[in-house]
Amino acid sequence: MMTARQLLNEKGHDLWTIHPNNSILEAMKVMIERDVGSLLVMSDARPMGIITERECARSVVSKENSLMDTMVWAIMAPPVPSIGPNESIEKCMTLMTERRVRYLPVLKDGSPIGILSIGDLVKCIIGYQHATIIQLESYIHGQVAN
Repeated sequence: MMTARQLLNEKGHDLWTIHPNNSILEAMKVMIERDVGSLLVMSDARPMGIITERECARSVVSKENSLMDTMVWAIMAPPVPSIGPNESIEKCMTLMTERRVRYLPVLKDGSPIGILSIGDLVKCIIGYQHATIIQLESYIHGQVAN
């Protein structure tokens, strides 16, 4: 099965970040502009955590916080699990399921090279299963699959 690096090569290495001292409003603007659901929180070129649309919405609604007055560091998820580029998609899915996270940064030598979402992994697994079904159907019908 595919590795995290291979999946990133297919989907792209775009990685959007924000500093922990930025406001939630600034974070939400970046997520909207880039059409992403999460930002990696970085300080001094180090990943500090992650902030998601869901955390922004919950923080603002549940605590009636101001978007401009609440900083990213106050609501970001602390250091999230991460994986190396050579980890399998199955390992990524297991880690996301066990840790109940929707986003997984991919780090190479401690530096982020991309981020995978649960949707990325599901799409990959469905594609792999579809290819397997086609091969099995070809085998059953006596055809040689290329």
